[in-house]
Amino acid sequence: MEHKSLVVSGMHCASCASIIKRKIEKLEGVESCTVNFGTEKAQVSFDPQKVTVAQMNQEIDKLGYSLGSNSTMSHPMNIESHSAHQDHEMMTPISSDTTIKEAKLKELSKLKRHVQIALPMVAVSVFVMAWEIGAEPLNLWPKMPEDLMGFFHHLLPIFATYSLFVIGVPYLQGMIRFFKYRIANMDSLVGIGTSVAFLYSFIVTAFEDILAPFLNTEQNYYDVTIVVIGFITLGKFLEVRSKLRTGEAIEKLLGLQAKHAIVLRGDIEMEVSIEEVMVDDIVIVKPGQKIPVDGVILEGKSSIDESMITGEPIPVDKVPGDTVIGATINKQGSLKIKATKVGSESMLAQIIKMVEEAQGSKAPIERLADQVSAVFVPAVLGIAVGVFTLWLLAGSQFMPLTSAFTLGLLSLVGVLVIACPCAMGLATPTAVIVGVGKAAQNGILIKNAESLEKFTGINFVVLDKTGTLTNGTPVVTDIQPFGSHSEKDVLKLLASLENHSEHPLARAVVDKAKKEEVPLYKVSDFEIIEGKGLTGVIDGTRHYAGNLKLASELKVSVNDEIIERFSSQGKTPVMLMTKEQIIAYIGIADSLRDDAEETIKQLHKQGIKVAMLTGDHKKTAEYIAKLVGIDRVIAEVLPADKAEEIKKLQKEGYKVAMVGDGINDAPALATADVGVAMGTGTDVAIESAGITLLGGHISKLPKAIKLARSTMRIIKQNLFWAFFYNILGIPIAAGALYPFFGILLSPAIAGAAMGFSSVSVVTNSLRLKTIRI
Repeated sequence: MEHKSLVVSGMHCASCASIIKRKIEKLEGVESCTVNFGTEKAQVSFDPQKVTVAQMNQEIDKLGYSLGSNSTMSHPMNIESHSAHQDHEMMTPISSDTTIKEAKLKELSKLKRHVQIALPMVAVSVFVMAWEIGAEPLNLWPKMPEDLMGFFHHLLPIFATYSLFVIGVPYLQGMIRFFKYRIANMDSLVGIGTSVAFLYSFIVTAFEDILAPFLNTEQNYYDVTIVVIGFITLGKFLEVRSKLRTGEAIEKLLGLQAKHAIVLRGDIEMEVSIEEVMVDDIVIVKPGQKIPVDGVILEGKSSIDESMITGEPIPVDKVPGDTVIGATINKQGSLKIKATKVGSESMLAQIIKMVEEAQGSKAPIERLADQVSAVFVPAVLGIAVGVFTLWLLAGSQFMPLTSAFTLGLLSLVGVLVIACPCAMGLATPTAVIVGVGKAAQNGILIKNAESLEKFTGINFVVLDKTGTLTNGTPVVTDIQPFGSHSEKDVLKLLASLENHSEHPLARAVVDKAKKEEVPLYKVSDFEIIEGKGLTGVIDGTRHYAGNLKLASELKVSVNDEIIERFSSQGKTPVMLMTKEQIIAYIGIADSLRDDAEETIKQLHKQGIKVAMLTGDHKKTAEYIAKLVGIDRVIAEVLPADKAEEIKKLQKEGYKVAMVGDGINDAPALATADVGVAMGTGTDVAIESAGITLLGGHISKLPKAIKLARSTMRIIKQNLFWAFFYNILGIPIAAGALYPFFGILLSPAIAGAAMGFSSVSVVTNSLRLKTIRI
């Protein structure tokens, strides 16, 4: 199966999305299709052997829609012409799909022209309506003079003709598609409603003498056609303009990419376009320049401004051997960098991809709106016809047939034009687009809308210790040898074993040995003992390094006093042993992150309990937990058991977020209701997580929760308004208030209400941009 994200053009409401989804899923070879009206994207899983994108496009093209590619970044490619780099991956530029943006801008420009023409016509129509209503039945002023009335009598049909057959072409096309293919959307409703009003008015005008005995031929509804199309076009213009603003976050991310780079070709520095930079190229970055690619510093020292990626304003000091991220800014020294990731593999490209996918995903809360939208338009058509019939049959019992017919016609048109599936379709995706975009700008990556929604219900956060609560750079603080061994002997033995491990504690030991220039032994038969330690043979003797679990397994006697002393000081006790005895106790400490204590306080303020989950000694974990105010300590847990501990909390009724950074955290991250990965962690941890905190700053966790809650609050407000508007508006337009209060909603006002309902939803979503997190 192949999965593609495709741009959909031609959609005007949520019902369009439902139509496209049904049509594409009927094709043989298509496994699933999700269409998002808010982002105008389709996510399609299909078998390319059975169906192609071209066939999908052909299927929906006759309905007025089209599919297009959605690649914001190209795939890496090999350039044969570059002999020195024939086998290297070449970087293709990250660039926005300008054709999509241009199409949107063209649509906006066209709508603006139509609005500029339509509004004066609407103003004239409203003026005539107001004069007639003010004169009769309100008797506020005299009737319009005969010659002026005659002028408008000829002018309004011209305006209505232009409105319907020029500005209203999309609505006429929607009506034609309905009668041709029996598929209806918002355009169909507006097209049928305005066409009925126009056709009735035209017939009454053309055959006035013939119809006078049967109908009130003095009453026509050209103004309804003019005002409805005018207001709906204005609403569409404002909606498109607002929706363009919701995608600003992606545009800003795309704009971060450097356009050129200075690379070494032999001994010559050459400035090349960014697409010519390849993996393993040596790139020169001067002070003040953007770093063009992800890479490793070979020469030079500098402070790097990573705020555009991580959201943190403080520059980070970098030295040879450190990694750098493309699009960040070199503040001071000159750097020589080896390119390691380019094109679609770069961090910036991955961030953009994740943000786009998240913005195009659907939250569970959206399902109800989708289900309603799928049947909404056919239901409204049925209601409109039913209302007209009811007025004719029931209304004629209490009033002249001509009056019942007129009221029925107005109600039919009113129901058709006031019904708005757009507001329902835009309620969730617009808020998700803005929320996910704002999160990315603050160094918080949200994988999908489902993670965003689940994050709002979190009431228990579980934090891994090393690399999450602590800086993940532990140091050896104590070495207490026994017998004839010196501290240097112990360090030599221990570092020789730990040199084969990537564990942070192992790195602390090896770093100390390097710093003190201690030579290492050759180790054979090395083995990692999961969650307990490691072992290897040195000079014919098997040695072990590990925790109390390993010592207990070996049945080696342990000095509890030393263990207690190390643990009570927040140090992790490590034992160097043989099968017979302890050689030495080693204390290793990792400093707390500066923002750890404040983060816990903020989580508590949000009503969230916090636990620490670690494989470390219980006393060590309790010491650290006490320093930062953590509620619960779950210590001495094997990596394989971390997921079980998450399940236990879930059985207690908690909605759990797990925060971690290592490979051994991945199962727990996947088990939790929401997994949160530290951006400095492993790719496996990030892949398992629903949310990633770039830069490894744990202080972003409460910010992410606040933003998620704010986004969900906006979504609920939008959905409430969308459903409330339709539930209230349709009965009023149908004439439900007329028998009691003599009030019948004018189709013109119904059209204005429909146009602005979508605008209100989009505008409400844009409020997320102003929320401080």
